Amino acid sequence: MGNLYWDPYDIEIDSDPHPIWRRMRDEKPVYYNDPFDFYALSRHADVEAAHRMPLQLSSAHGTVLELMTPAGEPIDVSRRRLIVIDPPEHDRLRALVSRAFTIRRVAELESEIRAMCASALDPQVGAGGFDYLADFGSVLPSMVISALLGVPESEREEVRSHIDRVFHIEPGVGMINDVSITAGAWLRTYLAAQLAERRVHPHDDMMTALVQVEIDEGDQRRRLSDDEATSFAMLLLGAGTETTARLLGWAAVLLAEHPDERAFLVDQPGAIGHAIEEILRFEAPSPVQGRTATTDLEFHGVTIPAGSRVLLLTGSAGRDERKYDNPNRFRVRREFDGHLAFGHGIHFCVGAALARLEARVALEETLRRFPKWDIDYTRAERLHTSTVRGWARVPVLI
Repeated sequence: MGNLYWDPYDIEIDSDPHPIWRRMRDEKPVYYNDPFDFYALSRHADVEAAHRMPLQLSSAHGTVLELMTPAGEPIDVSRRRLIVIDPPEHDRLRALVSRAFTIRRVAELESEIRAMCASALDPQVGAGGFDYLADFGSVLPSMVISALLGVPESEREEVRSHIDRVFHIEPGVGMINDVSITAGAWLRTYLAAQLAERRVHPHDDMMTALVQVEIDEGDQRRRLSDDEATSFAMLLLGAGTETTARLLGWAAVLLAEHPDERAFLVDQPGAIGHAIEEILRFEAPSPVQGRTATTDLEFHGVTIPAGSRVLLLTGSAGRDERKYDNPNRFRVRREFDGHLAFGHGIHFCVGAALARLEARVALEETLRRFPKWDIDYTRAERLHTSTVRGWARVPVLI
C-alpha cells in the first residue's frame, strides 16, 4: 500500500483523498506531517470533539494552513473574522451577528432567490448545455449574499467580480497573491463606505443591522466598531459565496453520477432538502479547518504539543465507517443524525441556514427545468485549495 502521506497542497491526492483519509482513520487517527509541521484528526468523533474545544484548539491564529500564524503571534487585524476569534470575545460578537442574521431575514429571501435562479436558468433551456458553475452556481451565492447585505442591485455584478478575484488561485502561490489581495482591499474599502452610509441613512438590510445592533458588555452596551462591522461583512461575502458555490458544483456532479438518485428527487422534490445534507456529508465543500493547540493534548495515546497546528478533516469525518453505514455510497434517502460540514460548536457556520436555503431552491429550480444531464469531463475543471475542495467548472450536457 506504500507509505501513508497526506497534505492539503498535493493536487493529485486532493483529486480523490478518500482512500488516504480512510487509511489515516484506520492506521493513524492522529497523523503528523513533518514537511509542513501539522497534525491532522480524521475520525468523526475526534473532529467533533475538537470543535467542542475552542480554548484548547484555538482559531485565533487562523484556520487556513498557509495563513496560520505561530502560537503567540496575533493574526493581522485586517484578516480578523468571527471564525478566528476565541471566547469570550467570540461569544459577544457572534451574539451581535446572530441578531442581524436572523431566520426571518433569511427566509424572506426565498422568493428573491427563486427569481434569481429563474433569471439564470431560463436562458439555458433548449441551449443543449452550459457551465453549471460559471453560468449559475458561482453567480447565485454572491448575488444572494449581496442582496442580503444590501448591496445596490446596480453594483452587485461589480462586487461579484471582486469576490471571484478574492478566491483567485495562483499556481505555486495559492490564494495569497496580488490579484486576491487587491480584490480584498477593494471589497473592504467598498463595504466600509457602505456601512458608514448606513450609520447616517439606515436601510432595511443586514449592513444596517450590523451597525445598529447592540450587546451588553458588563454594565455597558456597545455597537460593532467600524473594523468589526466591515470584517463581518467581508466574512459573510466570502463564506456565503465560495463554499455554497462548491456545494452546488458537487450537487451537479453527484446527481449526474447517480441518475437514479436524481430521478427520485425529480419525482419527490420535497426530499431535496434532505439530499443536500447527504451531499454535504459525502463531499464537504470545506473539508479542512485549521486550529492551534494552546496546551498539550492527547488523542489515541499521541500527544499533540502546545503550539502545534492541527487540521480537522471534516471531509474525512463524513466518510467515517464508525459513524455512518456504508459511507462511500451516495444515497439521498440516507437516514443519519447530522454531519460536520458546517462545523460544530461555537464556530458552527453562521450562514448555514442561508446556504441550505440557496442550495434547496437552486436544485428545485434546476431539476424542474432539467431532469437529466451529463457532465462533459473533458472541459470540467477542479478547484484545489488547502481548505476548499470542489469544482471550478462543471459543463453540463442537457
